[in-house]
Amino acid sequence: MASAVDICNLALSRLGDDATVSSIDPPEGSAQAEHCKRFYPIARDVALSKHAWNFAMKRAALALLSNVSTAEWEYAYSAPADILSTSAGINIYPDGAFTEGGVEFAVETTTANGVVIYTNVEDAYIRYTSKVTDTTRFTPEFVDSLSYLLASYLAGPVLKGDAGIKMNVEMMKLFKITLAEAAASDSMGNKPKIDHVPDFVQARGFNSTIQDGWIKR
Repeated sequence: MASAVDICNLALSRLGDDATVSSIDPPEGSAQAEHCKRFYPIARDVALSKHAWNFAMKRAALALLSNVSTAEWEYAYSAPADILSTSAGINIYPDGAFTEGGVEFAVETTTANGVVIYTNVEDAYIRYTSKVTDTTRFTPEFVDSLSYLLASYLAGPVLKGDAGIKMNVEMMKLFKITLAEAAASDSMGNKPKIDHVPDFVQARGFNSTIQDGWIKR
């Protein structure tokens, strides 16, 4: 699986840069490594926030905040520490089994409590996109897309001038294209393994049903 350094080197190669960085945390001393250390975390979190990625989804019980009150909402909860507060895929549930549909909520940031989730549900649970830093969890499609976004950020510092501006635009276009492809591929993972009974099964007269994507006699 690709490491953060691999993703940075892939992004640099998108720009036609021959440099190969060996470390970004700490940076190994080159200008490219310094730029990657600065922009890689930003690009990673932006890419994560663009879709409810299966590899980044988590579920948890929310911790009630007793020192926060609002006239609009009955309850205030502390958000998980690794939540992307602007991410896709945040849903609040009144049931720990996540059997009911999501309910209304609001997300705000406070000085005293950080990210706070407001809702009218007591003992609320959350399903959310987490801030994944472990690159071994990234799908190949996500890595490909992330490298283009990072390349767009690096274009200015690495190429500079009009060339950097032009390359930034080109890399951003490619990011949007590959992001759509990666998101579509990721969403396929939520589909049942089998969504119909094959003709040969019906022809043989099996008394079969579909349960959890598998054929059962």
